[in-house]
Amino acid sequence: MKGVILAGGLGTRLHPLTKVTNKHLLPVYDKPMIYYPIQALVNAGIRDIMLVTGGNSAGDFLRLLGNGKEFGLSHLSYAYQEGEGGIAAALSLTEHFVNREPVCVILGDNIIERNIIAAARAYAKQESGAKVLLKEVKDPQRFGVAVLDGDRLVRIEEKPKEPKSPYITTGIYFYDYEVFDIIRTLKPSARGELEITDVNNAYLERGRLTWDLLDGWWTDAGTFESLRLANALVAETGANKV
Repeated sequence: MKGVILAGGLGTRLHPLTKVTNKHLLPVYDKPMIYYPIQALVNAGIRDIMLVTGGNSAGDFLRLLGNGKEFGLSHLSYAYQEGEGGIAAALSLTEHFVNREPVCVILGDNIIERNIIAAARAYAKQESGAKVLLKEVKDPQRFGVAVLDGDRLVRIEEKPKEPKSPYITTGIYFYDYEVFDIIRTLKPSARGELEITDVNNAYLERGRLTWDLLDGWWTDAGTFESLRLANALVAETGANKV
């Protein structure tokens, strides 16, 4: 399984910090933010990773991470996203790298307490389609919200004003190679972006999307509030426990 980390965007919600650096290079307790998603993939047994970034600080990732040897990676590749086309658009840049293998995609500001080993193994047995990891949160309106009918996932609604559940799709996804064909069919949303929620709903409509609950705490770090929370959680309990 290949790994993809999406670490682009302008990080405008973290201005003025992100006027001088990429959001994913900001510190979370004692490490740069980008270390956490890398370690999450490594803990799941993934050793071949591509990092997608953009903006003026792209070269800083290379200076910081090099070839990934520090993490025990076989390969660490890089791709550059021009502008802000959305998560799905960033993922589309990795098609040649993924090379028809299954892929685990994680957003660069996602930090987890434990690991995704069980989910990766379950997806390997699934062999095709997609898998998302859900988590109950206090502010679901910030994310893609899971609409559930019992244990059945009915659809995912992107940043709804009135969420139908407290469960959201974390920024951790498993896909087969069909994801790139799906992305090619997408139309930009009202935000002018290709939404990863539309990708997940496409799999759902085809009956090829499964889901699991993510164990342990989870947070993104895209706002000052969530960045502060991430620092506190990592300082108190640690992250990426195997």
